[in-house]
Amino acid sequence: MASFTLNQLAERLGCSVEGDGAIEIVGVAALKEAVAGDISFLANPKYASQVEATHASAVIVSGDWTGSCSAALLKVPRPDQAFGQIAALFAPAPVPRFKGVHPSAVIGKDVKLGENVSIGPLCVVEDEAEIGEGTVLVGNVYVGYRVKIGRNCLIYAQVSLREYVQLGDRVIIHDSTVIGSDGFGYAVDAQGVRTKIPQIGAVEIGDDVEIGSNVSVDRARFGKTRIGKGVKIDNLVQIAHNVQIGDHAVIVAQVGISGSSSIGEKVIIAGQAGVAGHLSIGAGAVIGGQSGVTKDVEPGKFVFGTPVVKHADYMRSYAIFLRLPEMRRKLAELEKRLSKQAE
Repeated sequence: MASFTLNQLAERLGCSVEGDGAIEIVGVAALKEAVAGDISFLANPKYASQVEATHASAVIVSGDWTGSCSAALLKVPRPDQAFGQIAALFAPAPVPRFKGVHPSAVIGKDVKLGENVSIGPLCVVEDEAEIGEGTVLVGNVYVGYRVKIGRNCLIYAQVSLREYVQLGDRVIIHDSTVIGSDGFGYAVDAQGVRTKIPQIGAVEIGDDVEIGSNVSVDRARFGKTRIGKGVKIDNLVQIAHNVQIGDHAVIVAQVGISGSSSIGEKVIIAGQAGVAGHLSIGAGAVIGGQSGVTKDVEPGKFVFGTPVVKHADYMRSYAIFLRLPEMRRKLAELEKRLSKQAE
């Protein structure tokens, strides 16, 4: 089990210790669950009261923190980011159970494997695929024809990478995700009968992307569905054909993005939001949870609702909505008074 003194952790973060720097830290935990030997953090002021009551040995807080706390403190500009760095020390990257190519794996013709590649049990790698140095396929992974996987990627069980998919370096894909499935494309005749339109494009994923479990990213009808570098995608997300996602965007759970929409860099789309097809969401925009996007969104805007409007406008309208029962009652009273006056 890993352990560090608080002074050692402070050195890694480039900050000083307020309290006993010789304390041994053996784990990380939330403020409520932490015990002696743990380090925790406060990023959201909503939980400030928990700092005073925590049993953690140390807490990471922002530089302007002035509250009381019996634990030692590390003050940093970004507590959540600093805590992530510390947590990584106690949860190192998993070591593959099998190094090299497992005997049960099926490897096609003209496959190129980089140094220190690990291909676990029951994996299938089709012809002419390329897998970069240090990449790990945990087990039961399907790699399609001419797929290219970069260096130091981690592909978990039951992931399917269909033909012509391209992954950059250090990509993480969690269990049961499908990259490169056919887009939802059909031609409809006069009788309403649908005929499949071939989906002959590909999917391109940039460096340092992480994709959660049970995500579907459709191949392009032609050209490429593209996910930029540093993008983070949560579980249960649907990304349709020819969607373009800019660098460092964040797509939260159960989001659906329809075909040919463009998502700008550093956009945040919160949980269960839906984006209609052929739309543009500008760089830095934020889409609130459960919103329905039916028109373009300007860069940097925070929108909410169905259909979306500016978040501030939605909140003002919602405040009026909550007052409707009271307004209805007052209107009824006013009608009665006017009716009596008219008699």
